[in-house]
Amino acid sequence: MALKIGIGREVPSFRVMDVINRANARQRALPPDAPRILRMEVGQPGTGLPEGARRAVAQALQTGDVMGYTEALGRRSLRERLSAHIHDWYGTAVAPERIAVTFGASGAFSLAYLAAFDPGDTLALAAPYYPPYVNIATALGLKPLILPCGIETGFQPTVAMLEALPQKPDGLLIASPANPTGSMLPPDAIAALARYCHANGIRLISDEIYHGLTYGKPVASAASFSDSAIVINSFSKYFSMTGWRVGWMVLPEELVRPVERLAQNFFISVPHISQLAAEAAFNCHDELEARRAIYAQAREIMAEGLNAAGFKKFSSPDGAFYVYADIAGRAADSIALCDRLLDEAGIAATPGYDFDAARGGDFFRLSYCARLEEIEEAIERLCRMRQSE
Repeated sequence: MALKIGIGREVPSFRVMDVINRANARQRALPPDAPRILRMEVGQPGTGLPEGARRAVAQALQTGDVMGYTEALGRRSLRERLSAHIHDWYGTAVAPERIAVTFGASGAFSLAYLAAFDPGDTLALAAPYYPPYVNIATALGLKPLILPCGIETGFQPTVAMLEALPQKPDGLLIASPANPTGSMLPPDAIAALARYCHANGIRLISDEIYHGLTYGKPVASAASFSDSAIVINSFSKYFSMTGWRVGWMVLPEELVRPVERLAQNFFISVPHISQLAAEAAFNCHDELEARRAIYAQAREIMAEGLNAAGFKKFSSPDGAFYVYADIAGRAADSIALCDRLLDEAGIAATPGYDFDAARGGDFFRLSYCARLEEIEEAIERLCRMRQSE
C-alpha cells in the first residue's frame, strides 16, 4: 500500500533555487580560465555584514554572550531599537510590545498566515509576486487569489480590483517595493488599501523588506495607516544580512500573543548572535547608505543597458534591486531565454514563471545587487548576444 503524501505535494518549486543549482553546476564544469558565470538570478547583496555589526559579533563571541535562547519574540533591546527605527523612518509610534523578531521574513510569513487565517481562507495578491507568498500559503491550506496586474499599474493592486471581486478575500498581501518588479505603491495608494481593508474586515499584510532601497520616490509603511495591518520586514536586504536570518513584524495587538505562542513552538527563538548583529547594524547608517548609492548606480546601468540590448519594456525599478523585463519575442518563453542566457552569455537569470504562473513566460528577472563591474559585464554580454541574433 502506498503511503500518503501530505499537503506539501501541492507546493511548487521555488524556481530561482533550481536556477542557482544549474548555474553552480555550469560554473564547476567550466575550465579555470573561462569567464565566470555572472550571478543575477538571486536577490542577495554581495556586500555582507556591515562592519559595525561584525565588530559587535566578534566582541560577543569573545565574551560568550551568544549561547542561550532569547524570548520568543526577540530580545527586548532589539525590539526597542526596532520601535525607534520605525519612528525615525516613518514618524509612526509602534510600541515594542507589538514587534516580533522572526526567523527571517520567511518565518514571519508562516507566523502571520497561521495567526491571522484559517485553512480555506483566501489571500489576494498581485501577480507577479514573490513565489513563497503563494507557496507558503498553499502549504498552510490557504487559497491564493491572484490579481493579474500590468505595467499600467506598476504591477500593483488597486482598491478598484478588490471592489470588482465577486467576494471579498480574507486577506490582502502587498509589497512595496516589490519583488520581482521593483515597483512601488505611492503613500496615498498604501493608505487607501489599508483603510479599505480595515473597513471591510480584510487582513492586510504589507511586505516592506526592501524599504531603505528606494531611489527617489516617497516610501510609507502600512503601519502608519492601520493598526490592524501586519507589517513584515527583514535585515536581509538594506542591512545586507541574508544569512543571519533575522526578520521582524509589526503586529496588531490581538495577534501578538498568538504569534508568540506559535514562535515558541516553531522556532523557540531567533539565534541570539543574529539578534546582536541586527541591533548593531542600526549603528552602521553611513556604510549602509553608501551601499544604497551603489545600487542606485547599478540601477541606472541596468535600465540603460537593457534598452541597448533590446529589452525595452519593463516597469520602472523604483526600489529593491530587480528589473522584470518583457522578453519581447526573443525566445519561445522565459525558461528558454534564461537557458540561453546561461548557456550562451554566462548570465544566470530567473524566468518569469517563478513569479506569475499564467503570464510569466513573457518576462524574466535580473537582479542588480552584484558588483558594478559585474553589472557592466552582464550588459556587454547581453548586447553581444543581441548582435549575434
